Order: sequence, then structure tokens, then C-alpha cells
Amino acid sequence: MTTRIIIARHGNTFAKGQTPLRVGARTDLPLVETERGTNVGKYLKKLVLYPSAVFAAPLHRTMETARLAIAALDRDIPLIEDKRFTEIDYGPDEAKTEDEVIARIGQKAMDDWNSSAVVPDGWNVSVNGIIKAWKDFAEEVERDYHGKNVLVVSSNGIIRFAPHLTGNFKKFAESFDIKVGTGGVCILEKEDGDKHWTVASWGVKPKEYLAA
Repeated sequence: MTTRIIIARHGNTFAKGQTPLRVGARTDLPLVETERGTNVGKYLKKLVLYPSAVFAAPLHRTMETARLAIAALDRDIPLIEDKRFTEIDYGPDEAKTEDEVIARIGQKAMDDWNSSAVVPDGWNVSVNGIIKAWKDFAEEVERDYHGKNVLVVSSNGIIRFAPHLTGNFKKFAESFDIKVGTGGVCILEKEDGDKHWTVASWGVKPKEYLAA
């Protein structure tokens, strides 16, 4: 029997033409569009992967994305706030442009963050805490939603640590881009008897799939 954790990154918080900022736990912006959240639901409906529950970080962008996905799925699915999936705190780089962040931490530090989830100096991040949160959640899913699907709506800084559930994050990071784009979807699966979760798909863009 297959148990699935489906992970979606929230939709856009900056409109076309706006300069994106590094939005973390202390910057609670609403969505500026509805397409990506709706497409998450349409994508899962197309795959016939209906979540038994949706968990989302208690921020506007994640909760709104979750509600849009549920509406597109056209089913009565409970939405549960879960603080464990709240975006990380970027410290002095919160709400700064990417150029400003790189000017402070350096390009190598940014590259290491994007490729291997190495946290730059100054960011308020407990890597062990995030990994533990994913593992605790996975155990809860196996216990409470065995053989079912659940959807988690979170942010880029948190999602990149989910592959630790595979038991070999380094190998995963060598094969995949750990940075998931806005509205991107990832699917982790676990069969009865397996020790670790496997990545069935990572960073899928629902719009491209639906248009194919």
C-alpha cells in the first residue's frame, strides 16, 4: 500500500515587473495571482491523487494557495495549519533583493544554499529542527493517513529539506534541483515495509503538465 506526501510551494507574491525580495517567516505577503494554487489542485485531480488532508504554514501565501488547490480539487478536504512548515527566517536578509543578499553573503554562499541547503551566516535557521519536523510529520502521516495522500503547502526554504526523508539527501541533491519554483509540486511515496521514502517526482510545474 502506498502512502504519499505531496508538497507544493505557494504561488507568486510579487507581480510581473516588481522586484522580488527574499520573503521569509517575518514577511507575510498575500498572493498576487491565483493561477498557481488552482493549478496545483487541477494537477492532482488529473493524476487522481486526492489528499485526505491539506497541511499549510499559517502565512497568507501558503494558506491562500492551499485553499485554491482545495477549491480546484472540488472536494471537502480539511485544511490544517501547521507551524512546522512556516518559512525560515532570513535574518538580516529578510525582505532584501537578491543582489543585496549576495552582496552580504557572497555568491558562493548563495550557490551552496541553492545546491546543497547549506545555510548562510546570519540566517536564523535550525537545520536539525527542520529535518526533525519533516521526519516527525512523515511518521504522523504513516500513522494517521496510512495508504492515503496528504498535501503540504510550504515555502522554498522549508521544502528543500524534505528529501532528507529519503535517507540520502546528498545523493538526492546531486540529481535534483532542490529549489522548487512557485506553484511547483513534489511527490514522496512510501510502500509498506520500506525504510525510507522515495521521490516519485520533484519540482513539477503543473501548468506545463496540464498544457501538454
